[in-house]
Amino acid sequence: MKVQSVTAVYFSATDTTRTVVCRIAQRAADRLHVPCRTVDFTLPDARRHTTELSRTELVIFGVPVYAGRIPNLLLPFVRTGFLGCDTPAVPVVLYGNRNYDDALIELRDVLESSGFHTIAAGAFIGEHSFSYTLAAGRPDAADLALADTLAERVTARITGTEALPERPVPVRGQTPLRPYYTPRDRAGNPVNILKVKPKTNEGCDQCGLCITVCPMGAIDAGNPRAVTGICIKCGACVKKCPQHAKYYDDEKYLYHQHELEEGFARRAEPELF
Repeated sequence: MKVQSVTAVYFSATDTTRTVVCRIAQRAADRLHVPCRTVDFTLPDARRHTTELSRTELVIFGVPVYAGRIPNLLLPFVRTGFLGCDTPAVPVVLYGNRNYDDALIELRDVLESSGFHTIAAGAFIGEHSFSYTLAAGRPDAADLALADTLAERVTARITGTEALPERPVPVRGQTPLRPYYTPRDRAGNPVNILKVKPKTNEGCDQCGLCITVCPMGAIDAGNPRAVTGICIKCGACVKKCPQHAKYYDDEKYLYHQHELEEGFARRAEPELF
């Protein structure tokens, strides 16, 4: 099969998904001797139009995992914002060391319903958006080596066939999809942090970086201390603030953070399909 370009498509608030997706895409492009481009739909302005992908493009499509699924507020755009034309695609999800549950099979099926043919897939690990210790520093060198392996497998499959497979790539997950993961306290009661928003400490120097990196456009353009829109707890404003001025102090949020750090401290490993 002739591929004329490779396209990395991703949502990546703290750059972990971007790192993996772009690594796979660039390595694939190098092996195929074709150009590589990126479509970054992290920020709101990038989600105002539809992107069409051709049958001669190889698409590496990545999203983070929130509560075991594609982030719910992102899902409508993932479903409608990209149109393939018998386009070969590789769904990639990145999770924060707990589990990716049904996120990969969900992304695969969304792509298949939008004109893409999934030929391979991968689930990778990145530093959790809530934490500096859970999967700290990942994706690391070992993760990126597996990203290279996936790129090699994808290019071998592309160059070794004249036609795309009729069936979607088999991946781990369940259909019907399970509900979004719900954290619970020690008494078994649900821990709801949907309405929690970050606070700002006295170290803020009003640089406004948090305003520009928020994927939801939720921080007031004239006042970086005011989070007036929906917060998806992506970690962008917290982890990218040069003054470390953004933080969460909600009791339920901190309980869930500590639960994750204590319960999932083992090293999870990427899975390739």
